[in-house]
Amino acid sequence: MITRESMTLMEKLQILADAAKYDVACTSSGIDRKSGGQGIGNSIAAGICHSFSGDGRCISLLKVLYTNECVYDCKYCLNRASNDIMRTSFTPEEISRLTIEFYRRNYIEGLFLSSGVKGSPDETMVELIRSVEILREHYHFRGYIHLKAIPGASPELIRRAGYLADRMSVNLELPTAEGLKRLAPHKSRGTILRPMKQIQLHREANKEELAVYRHAPRFAPAGQSTQMIVGASGESDFQIISAAESLYRNFSLKRVFYSAFVSVNEDKALPVLPQGPPLLREHRLYQADWLLRFYGFKAEELLSERRPNFNLFLDPKCDWAVGHLEFFPVEINRADYRTLLRVPGIGEKSARRIVGARRYHSLDFHDLKNMGVVLKRAVYFITCSGRQMYPLKIEEDYIVRNILGRDRKLSGFTEEMTYRQMSLFDDCNFLSENMGGGKNGL
Repeated sequence: MITRESMTLMEKLQILADAAKYDVACTSSGIDRKSGGQGIGNSIAAGICHSFSGDGRCISLLKVLYTNECVYDCKYCLNRASNDIMRTSFTPEEISRLTIEFYRRNYIEGLFLSSGVKGSPDETMVELIRSVEILREHYHFRGYIHLKAIPGASPELIRRAGYLADRMSVNLELPTAEGLKRLAPHKSRGTILRPMKQIQLHREANKEELAVYRHAPRFAPAGQSTQMIVGASGESDFQIISAAESLYRNFSLKRVFYSAFVSVNEDKALPVLPQGPPLLREHRLYQADWLLRFYGFKAEELLSERRPNFNLFLDPKCDWAVGHLEFFPVEINRADYRTLLRVPGIGEKSARRIVGARRYHSLDFHDLKNMGVVLKRAVYFITCSGRQMYPLKIEEDYIVRNILGRDRKLSGFTEEMTYRQMSLFDDCNFLSENMGGGKNGL
């Protein structure tokens, strides 16, 4: 461990903001942009990330670790105890002052504060709480605060934190207990799930209290979330979305975040990723997560033990539809709202618009386009007044071939080829045939 006795606040910020970038509970990092006298305002990269409020507004948050010191030695973590990296910590006064000064300069609208485990979970949680208390009570800061709950901290500390923060989160880290035992032996599933359940129960009790006393203090009013690392411990997509479904059902989570595994340590227990982080797989999991939360799907409908991973060429909703053609075509002018949600190309808003508009007249394909329906996908699965938009075959191979051709502009398909037979070399063959092949051709 490398430590420095004296370090400026900016040096600490650069180290601890960089250390927080692997926590994906906020969606994107910031950027350096100076006005140079030509515009209004400045933006600095260290720690600025973007998140979204419940009404859809994009808000900027200071995303930072309180400390990158950690007593745990998780094999996948850059800040693990055995890594020889520069270590530093804020004080509660420093992080609160930094937050309020950033807010006054209009850099941020809130704070996302996470931390390594310094000393013990209770010691770390006490300092995190003190940081937020200074913001709330000394600076009277009423902006958004997302605070990490440290697994293993006492229930009383978790309760105090919930009355100060807008949202809390406890990172599950890995989808299965076996993966956690192998890659994070100092942690346990029970230690992580315990504060999750406590936060859920406190929120439910607080809702009842608020129903009687309107001005009672609110406990984590924005709910709780968690994060799972994708691709570090060998779990299938089915295991991951099943774990997410269980968390939504049993702990009332607002959101599960998925983080494609990034190799930052050399360890024989970790997978080798010659192709880089599995970002497309992460993307498919987010799409499936959306189906679980808003479209009425269940994990067992999307995947199974016999078919444990998502098709990387098709999004999960479209993949489900082409595998269940017995439910299609759907008649737009008669289908109920939940049936419409299962049609590729029809989202929540467009489904509501369809249900509302057809009370007054029968809808045609032109109406659907104006309502925001993505017809290049939906057209294979719907009819309007019993008619297709144009003659189409309701056959799996035909639909997949056409969707892939439009969405990904892939070539090389033949009438006999199905998407199950596609090889990763198809694109390479196409490039070779159409661009002359070799280095000069590319």
